[in-house]
Amino acid sequence: MSAVIRRYDIDWVRVIAIGLLLVYHVAIGFQPWGMMIGFITTEKTWEALWIPMSMLNVWRIPLLFFVSGMGVYFAIQNRTWKQLLQERASRILLPFVFGAFCIVPLHLYLWQYHYHTSPAYLPNPGHLWFLGNIFVYVLVLSPLFFFLKNNPSNHLLIALKMSLSSPVGIVPVLVAFVAEALLVNPNPYTLYAMTWHGFFLGLLAFFFGFWFVWSGTFFWSMLLKWRWLFLSVATFLFALRLTYFQQVAPNYLLALESVFWIVSVLAFSYKYLNHPSKALTYLSQAAYPVYILHMAFLYLGSLLFFPMQIPAPGQFTLVLLFTASGCFLVYEFLIRRVNLLRPLFGLKRKELAPAFEKLKILKKV
Repeated sequence: MSAVIRRYDIDWVRVIAIGLLLVYHVAIGFQPWGMMIGFITTEKTWEALWIPMSMLNVWRIPLLFFVSGMGVYFAIQNRTWKQLLQERASRILLPFVFGAFCIVPLHLYLWQYHYHTSPAYLPNPGHLWFLGNIFVYVLVLSPLFFFLKNNPSNHLLIALKMSLSSPVGIVPVLVAFVAEALLVNPNPYTLYAMTWHGFFLGLLAFFFGFWFVWSGTFFWSMLLKWRWLFLSVATFLFALRLTYFQQVAPNYLLALESVFWIVSVLAFSYKYLNHPSKALTYLSQAAYPVYILHMAFLYLGSLLFFPMQIPAPGQFTLVLLFTASGCFLVYEFLIRRVNLLRPLFGLKRKELAPAFEKLKILKKV
């Protein structure tokens, strides 16, 4: 088996992206249109909050797909195709099915309660649509990924890796995302959940995430060298969208902005976050269960704090703290410690304690 180098920066990006997801979903409750996409909303709207959220919204979901593709690169280094599918079925498909039938109906019931609609049990992918997409991508792209893995000396593949040693190598990525935006023509661009746009954009991001890590130091050295350029372009495109287009920019510009934000995040994370820490060890394990649980606590927090006669920033802070605290408490004192629950939330079962293993052997004897 080949040794796999741990990329702590990629772990951090995944943790940060899920943290931003919590903030973003809480912010929707303060927008006047939040109810139309299934959120509980407050009467104390905070529309100015949407300015930073609109910057996040063009890249936060694509970034998670990029990181998921990167994870598959590391997963296949010491696995066969069959082992990869078995591992991804247990880590992705099982939590997806469990969540659709047991977690999502909880927050849908809270929504029904708040808006006085008839209560009904509604199994639904909900916010877990992301997991279903990833499992499909693994099925579709793993033959290609294993081909890339198993042909390290192929001259054409080496040339493809080397193409990412220059910023020009990013051009095919930009072209692919712009083409998807033009062909699918989503309205709005940021409507990812359970749409063909979300599916094809996620497929591209998943593939290029794998491709970036597979390209090795060619890509990462280039990112370090040109990180300020990528960040400057992303900032310029966001400023252009905010001022000239008044937030309603063409889809092709949103696709370009998204890619430049993503490569900027990857570059600065590689520069500053590629080192281990106890916080990362804990958070990287907690992130997946928190993602699965967060909507239930978000809706419950909305029910508790939105009726309070306090300013919108105060409500926002309370709902965010309640959502994060509730998720982490359930993770820490229930999911993390109960072996039966761990696989349902994407975690590996804990190995049996050595003493317990010895006891089983003695009984057999």
